[in-house]
Amino acid sequence: MATLRNLKIKTSTCKRVLKELHYYEKEVEREAAKTADMKEKGADPYDLKQQENVLAESRMMVPDCRKRLESSLADLKATLVEVKESNQEGTEINEAEASIAEVEAFFQTAED
Repeated sequence: MATLRNLKIKTSTCKRVLKELHYYEKEVEREAAKTADMKEKGADPYDLKQQENVLAESRMMVPDCRKRLESSLADLKATLVEVKESNQEGTEINEAEASIAEVEAFFQTAED
């Protein structure tokens, strides 16, 4: 049976993974700019190759993080349904609903 504590944990997980995803997206932008700058300035080929590897690694993290977010969102929704069915009450329910709305809004803007 789902408890408010479980709901709070899953809500926090969703928030953390979303924050992580935003971080990786920003990191990809930074690393891409740095790589372009290095190419423009004619950097050493070895350094440029290393920078491209860093960029590729950052890009790989975005889809992984997105999958984890989708999974944690599904977990959160399932737990929320269980908590509501058991007629439990608490601020955790509102926080969970807000978190679900935030993540779903993120996925909507990402698809557009």
